[in-house]
Amino acid sequence: MAEHILEVNNLKKHFNIGGGRILKAVDGINFAIKRGETFGLVGESGCGKSTAGRTIIRLYEATAGQVLFNGQNIYAKKGAELKDFTRKMQMVFQDPYASLNPRMNIEKIIGEGIDIHGLASGKDRKDRIYQLLRDVGLNEEHAGRFPHEFSGGQRQRIGIARALAIEPEFIVADEPISALDVSVQAQVVNLFKKLQRERGLTYLFIAHDLAMVKHISDRIGVMYLGKMMEVTTSEKLYAKPLHPYTVSLLSAIPIPDPEVERKRQRVILEGEVPSPLNPPSGCPFRTRCPKAMKHCAETMPEMKEVEPGHHVACHLY
Repeated sequence: MAEHILEVNNLKKHFNIGGGRILKAVDGINFAIKRGETFGLVGESGCGKSTAGRTIIRLYEATAGQVLFNGQNIYAKKGAELKDFTRKMQMVFQDPYASLNPRMNIEKIIGEGIDIHGLASGKDRKDRIYQLLRDVGLNEEHAGRFPHEFSGGQRQRIGIARALAIEPEFIVADEPISALDVSVQAQVVNLFKKLQRERGLTYLFIAHDLAMVKHISDRIGVMYLGKMMEVTTSEKLYAKPLHPYTVSLLSAIPIPDPEVERKRQRVILEGEVPSPLNPPSGCPFRTRCPKAMKHCAETMPEMKEVEPGHHVACHLY
């Protein structure tokens, strides 16, 4: 069995928005996810991380590049073969209300995937749905209710149960806690970790809350304007960030100790995030980078392994 469950090679997703203008939401990213790990994908709003997740799972069709799942090219699959293949990959969406059909009760929402793939029927189907509800911290009584009768945290649990219904190996969690109260966020993250231990799941966890990503992720990729800037383990990224963009992101995380918070140096970026319709030449971060050089405007730096397991795309290295 391959070490990597997912390999993303030079993946691009461009949108034609008319008038000959092309929006390069994802522009040639590369990374791999090991079986059983959580890979965190972080960056500012609009950097392309959610688009990357949707393109990997084929909710969007890629403009270019390759996605290998268990060594097989997702984009080579069609028809019934694609249906069987995508059963192994599911998604938990950002908005736990908009992603649930308000006209369907919870039993139908969770059971839809089971019906489509013919996994169970009758009493077996009902028992399976009840067990999924228990697994995510709800109970059987909730099966007959509708989405509007639940809190945000409960709705996200229903979304997780729906994703688990067809027994996937890999889940894309697209900012699954950003719409929830802070008190509920930790509960949902701990639920993700519990389910991973019990079911051997692999996650692509997309978020902009760096503190929470550190808590759940084994490795982290940092995106900026459609490009991957840095990839390494969670420990290395927080202890020794290399890319100036990563350094600035980490410096924005508040520290709960007021004495330390008062004394520490923050990296304040100047200027606005460039438009993906008209990105800067060379390195896309150079217009805001405090360490930019002339060379940065000429060529996009290649992703290099600076030390074992630590990759960075920056001309400083």
